Amino acid sequence: MIVIVMGVTGAGKTTIGQLLAEHLGWQFADADDFHPAANVEKMRRGIPLTDDDRWPWLDRLRAEIESWIAADRNAVLACSALKQNYRARLSAGQEAAREVRFVYLKGSRAFIAERLRARHGHFAGEAILAGQFADLEEPADNEVITVGIDATPEEIVADIRAGLD
Repeated sequence: MIVIVMGVTGAGKTTIGQLLAEHLGWQFADADDFHPAANVEKMRRGIPLTDDDRWPWLDRLRAEIESWIAADRNAVLACSALKQNYRARLSAGQEAAREVRFVYLKGSRAFIAERLRARHGHFAGEAILAGQFADLEEPADNEVITVGIDATPEEIVADIRAGLD
């Protein structure tokens, strides 16, 4: 199984994804590590990415997901997956459709903005948050496991695990 932990920047995808992978004994990967340098530079400068920026990145992620499935490896991937067509691209194909589950980390813009103001050392900051919320197409609850981010990381992971079971 591949679990994709999704949400806007600052929602806690990496923190929760790493902790979930640790609890499950699975591999963890951060989609940010798959961005080309040009995308990282745009985000660092507060410039929102366009769909044209994202397609090659999503294709790289999909190839990685397919390799995990082919190798019968379980993994947790932290990835924004903001739009429905991005999520469809990541889970396209018969095998992926069965193997990929999405977890949506949901929080208010004000809560996440406060979090971002306190975060240091990450290339994506508060400047791109408005663009991320503008791009976000919230998934329906029947498509994903939706978890609020106003709890502790351990509580959030427990909620995700309950949803996966």
